[in-house]
Amino acid sequence: MPAMPSSAGARPATIFARATPPGRGAVAIIRLSGPATDAALTALTGGRDLPVARMAVVRRLVDPADGRMLDQALVLRFEGPASYSGEDAAELHLHGGPAVVAGVLDALGRLPGLVPAGPGDFTRRAVLNGRLDLTAAEAVADLVAADTAAQAGQALAQLGGRLGRMVEDWRARLIRAAAMVEAEIDFPDEDVPDGIARSVAPAILKLAAELRLALADDRSGERLRDGVVAAVIGRPNAGKSSLVNALAGRDIAIVTDRPGTTRDLIEVALDLDGVAVTLIDTAGLRDSDDPIELEGVRRARARAGTADIRIVVVDPAGIAAAGGLGALLAEAGARPGDPVVLTRRDQLGDQAVTALTATLPPGHQASAVSCVSGLGMEDFARRLSGIAADLTGGREGAMITRARHRAALEAAADGLMAAVAGLDHPVPMLELVAEDLRMAGDALGRITGRIDVEDLLDAIFREFCIGK
Repeated sequence: MPAMPSSAGARPATIFARATPPGRGAVAIIRLSGPATDAALTALTGGRDLPVARMAVVRRLVDPADGRMLDQALVLRFEGPASYSGEDAAELHLHGGPAVVAGVLDALGRLPGLVPAGPGDFTRRAVLNGRLDLTAAEAVADLVAADTAAQAGQALAQLGGRLGRMVEDWRARLIRAAAMVEAEIDFPDEDVPDGIARSVAPAILKLAAELRLALADDRSGERLRDGVVAAVIGRPNAGKSSLVNALAGRDIAIVTDRPGTTRDLIEVALDLDGVAVTLIDTAGLRDSDDPIELEGVRRARARAGTADIRIVVVDPAGIAAAGGLGALLAEAGARPGDPVVLTRRDQLGDQAVTALTATLPPGHQASAVSCVSGLGMEDFARRLSGIAADLTGGREGAMITRARHRAALEAAADGLMAAVAGLDHPVPMLELVAEDLRMAGDALGRITGRIDVEDLLDAIFREFCIGK
């Protein structure tokens, strides 16, 4: 992406890019942001007066080089800082033909001070200009990438400041505690109460406990954002591929009576009541002399080991020969809570289903389905949806949506606990405590992108009136 100027007083380049997907459509939008935006609009409109900010007007767009008409477009102009990027900005709503869009982009590229935008450049400028913090900027990307209603809801909550507000509250409380410690270190001869540094230990402990509580979410927020992975495992010809096809509602995997048909991993994306689930069909688990099939079995076991859910598919006809349902689940590497699917429900009576499910080990529940007739499939899909929802913490999920959030919160919590340990020492080393708190504050600041030592100094002078 174009580099932002680093020298003081330098004018950033004005960026432009298409904001709608490539291809042919009714409307295409081109965005501009930067100090040369108004000059670019004047050049494209043949010297016409600039539109009033935030008022859409129709303008004839021309090529500044030769006056050739490019389009009859809707033009929107925004004055900084009251724009998405915090800069002067504009949108050109064009007719969506490829030739029209290409002509306008080419004309913009020849104007002085304008450069094509790179990925995320508009949002990057919004962050640099204080319009968004990093969590909101990430939410913009997540909202664009959302495939399900739950993912969109999570992104909208983050965009609305759900995590950012909480982090800023934690950080403000940490700064207040750090100010007490710094005051005792730096101003011992001023009007600072004795032992004030130790007095903040309970507040630091409470803050650390809140961070640990946020971290104890079993990564549900990340699962909601990235999607839940469900591996379908079991012996050959148990009905795994048929189950995948039935859940997907179309023929994804090849189904035959010949064992070992599935050799590689086959993935299909599902939307289960707003939760994104990637369903993976795997090779049947068995011994084989075929090296290709053996590799498929190895991949199946490896993928099942990392999956969020293992759906163990069982052919009731093979249970007795395998040594019972418990032996089949152990062979598949199933964990408590993993759903068990008994296939060929149309060939089983109710009493047989009851008898088979009674032999399940503790922690497992079985669903009897027929992938041919659809019997039991609706109930199993609903059950799978419930399991996925539980793993993602509900429709909005937990606050932590990315690995970097988690790493920063863990670092902050560790720093807070180190500070408490330092304060509990018979002879507290306040300089070390202050450093632990500073590192914890920096870790929280990395989440939102706000790291400012001036905050600490402001807190000291505001609360203690030092130097009056």
